[in-house]
Amino acid sequence: MPHDSTAQSGSATSAIKTYLFACVHNAGRSQMAAALFNLYGDPTKCHAISAGTQPATHVHPEVIQVMREIGIDLASAKPQRLTDRLAETSSVLITMGCGESCPYVPGLRRLDWELPDPKGQSLQSVREIRDTIHERVKELIRTECADCCVNCR
Repeated sequence: MPHDSTAQSGSATSAIKTYLFACVHNAGRSQMAAALFNLYGDPTKCHAISAGTQPATHVHPEVIQVMREIGIDLASAKPQRLTDRLAETSSVLITMGCGESCPYVPGLRRLDWELPDPKGQSLQSVREIRDTIHERVKELIRTECADCCVNCR
């Protein structure tokens, strides 16, 4: 869901930096990345959203299961389409290793994280993907917006 790109802080208005995690189906990697980012980021300074160019109908069950193992419930998360509006509210686009199918948004800074698709993989493989995303998200917050890191150690 798009978020307002500003936040009220007393009488001053400060920009909230929005990170858009995107892949094709928005049912695995990008969902995990956005949820982890929002776990560590200070919501008054930074926020993550996720979307896909061809969104699935639901988050992959194996992704829901491995995220539950670390206390994050994605059961009610809904894949959403990457729209111009979402892109306009974002500061950085992080694509999740979807190759030629990855979205391109003109004018938006893009990072690409080459990661395998968790769909249909064993729980152990999905855990490894989750853990890799977890470390990359913490590093992204530390390097991009250290002042919005709530607990990135």
